[in-house]
Amino acid sequence: MPPALLDRDLVYVTGKGGVGKTTVAASLGLAAAARGRRTIVCEVAEQSAMSRLFAHVGTDREERLADDLYALTVDPQAALEEWLGKQVGGAALKVLIRSQAFQYFVAAAPGAKELITIAKVWELAQGRRWSRGNETYDLVVVDAPASGHGLAMLRTPQTFGEIARVGPIQRQAHKIRDMLADPERTGYVAVALAEEMPVNETLQLQDQLVDAVGLDLDAVVVNGLYPERLKAAELERVRDLAGRDGLAGPTSSAVRAALATEERARAQRVHVRRLRREARAPVLTLPHRFGARMDLEAHRELGERLARGFDRLRPAGVG
Repeated sequence: MPPALLDRDLVYVTGKGGVGKTTVAASLGLAAAARGRRTIVCEVAEQSAMSRLFAHVGTDREERLADDLYALTVDPQAALEEWLGKQVGGAALKVLIRSQAFQYFVAAAPGAKELITIAKVWELAQGRRWSRGNETYDLVVVDAPASGHGLAMLRTPQTFGEIARVGPIQRQAHKIRDMLADPERTGYVAVALAEEMPVNETLQLQDQLVDAVGLDLDAVVVNGLYPERLKAAELERVRDLAGRDGLAGPTSSAVRAALATEERARAQRVHVRRLRREARAPVLTLPHRFGARMDLEAHRELGERLARGFDRLRPAGVG
């Protein structure tokens, strides 16, 4: 059986845009670091959200945020130069970097930036880095692009390996491909909201992921779940109050807000039940935080909740 999710080398977090992937990636990074794993959260869309969470300024350098926790926003150009430095070095590197034709090729080649980005993600998870003196990590958590782009990024090593056929690009692409397909080293998490479109996209993602890397999702995390606070009889009384004539002012607002919140919570449960029926991976849920800014402590709480959920998924004595 593969190791527990947070005990692997790489965790790839993706899902439909706007579902809270960054929240889940940051929370997982904090949870892993709290367990003593030297962790880096790798952002691939120039977001710098982890840095902002810690009141830092995001850079393309590996930045220490807290004990055992680091962050990096991948710059494809910087990653390319670093990789080329390992392959050719010296004067040849300077010639390539300054060549307009080469820069045009990199910018225009379909999937080139995605390959460079996923190569950097792979490199972060290695015991020997491209540049001497770079830190090594126990876990890399990837705050990946939305599912369509995220899947395309996962496919690029196989595609470029077939195109290159021989040479350093093929060798590098195959190393990345093999790690992405290794359940001992890499895990995949889909993030969703309890709504029809995100649920549909998550169910499509699980099959597309198998096609892309040969692995299934390890978990689905449903973000922003409203609590169900009212019993059926209580909900009926609230509905009765909301329908009465003459109800006005703060009382009316409170009743209507309570009714809207409860009905949304019940609608969300329908989508969660569907996910649990149709998803092959376990489904975990995170609560909606009413009126609270998602600060560092909130992410820590969500991370611990997820970590406990992942622990419960493993049989006793495993791991």
